[in-house]
Amino acid sequence: MKILEILLIGIGLSMDAFAVSICKGFSIPKMNLKKSIKIGLYFGLFQAIMPTIGYFLGSVFANFIISIDHWVAFILLSLIGLNMVIEALKSDKSETLNNSLEFKTMLILSIATSIDALAVGITFAFLNVNILSAVILIGMVTFLISFVGANIGHKFGGKYGKNSEVLGGIVLILIGLKILLEHIGFFSFFNI
Repeated sequence: MKILEILLIGIGLSMDAFAVSICKGFSIPKMNLKKSIKIGLYFGLFQAIMPTIGYFLGSVFANFIISIDHWVAFILLSLIGLNMVIEALKSDKSETLNNSLEFKTMLILSIATSIDALAVGITFAFLNVNILSAVILIGMVTFLISFVGANIGHKFGGKYGKNSEVLGGIVLILIGLKILLEHIGFFSFFNI
């Protein structure tokens, strides 16, 4: 898997965190650099931890399903992406958030927004991705996007959160489809 693909996966995965960061920024009356960094660190750290856990879980089972790994990657990424789109369209996260940055609150939000990354980590095991570089990149991308999201939320409110989650879900579905098409030889058939 190429760096660009991992970067796109990182961006796609970070859309939940971005949406929640926007809502957090909107709900915090006195946003400052320290609070923005704290939000980014929580979300970035968990987006790095969860795929690592998924990778090790997937590594245990990789030998059993190596012949269908591309289907597993496609199905998992598509389900994650579809779930992101559905959740974005049916929920209003801004109603459930408060302005607390306490450990318990941020821990729950960080885990909730990084569950998808656990499943992506499982697909990384099947695709023999360098997990260290992948999770560092995903964590950094999520940190930056969450940091920016908190500041955007503080300045402009929760206007774009739902659209960003839909876009992130679509990106994950398209990457899963690309993995599947590569493995079944679709691109070589058309000399792409």
